Amino acid sequence: MENFTNFLLGFGFNFIVALMLVRFIYYPSTHNKRYVFTFLAFNTVIFFVLSFMTSIEIGVGVGFGLFAIFSILRYRTDPIPVREMTYLFIIAALPVMNFASANANVWPQLITANLAILAIMFVLEKEWGFNYETSRRVVYEKIELIRPDRHAELKADLEARTGLAIKRINIGKINFLRDTVELTIYYDERGHETWANQDEPVLALYASDDSDA
Repeated sequence: MENFTNFLLGFGFNFIVALMLVRFIYYPSTHNKRYVFTFLAFNTVIFFVLSFMTSIEIGVGVGFGLFAIFSILRYRTDPIPVREMTYLFIIAALPVMNFASANANVWPQLITANLAILAIMFVLEKEWGFNYETSRRVVYEKIELIRPDRHAELKADLEARTGLAIKRINIGKINFLRDTVELTIYYDERGHETWANQDEPVLALYASDDSDA
């Protein structure tokens, strides 16, 4: 009965921490529900697997072994972004840490470690003290504006059409047959979260009269 009580306490504590991390730190920052199911399912299953191991050493090894398998696979049919891979590592490591520490009866250290993880991730997601710069690839049709002497016009046109405060522009491949050029625009991520979280990496900008051609 005591073992079952410890199991329920450990599972409840681990799941609450994972839920707080996903629901109140990850999701408000990304509004991306695609990985919520994956994160919570991984966390729960790994904890259950560890709970049926008779040895803590074996359990910890199996836990990190499962994470190593997930890292190798990386869902190759749907690559996971770096941010989500970081959360996946934390979500997979939490049940390993919580299970081992709960069975070793080091609850003060365990609670402190979990609170520290939540606090650090919260600060990083809120970008306190950080100024992140992000980029976007653009297929642009006004090829005459890429000349160095017309850089100001190019920047003004891109800002007017994208609504972004562009910091700098890099010119990539130029297609003279189609009169298009691939540009990479850089801007501060803060205030443009909807742009930063889109899945499509390339934005095509064409004038209205060209789109009908």
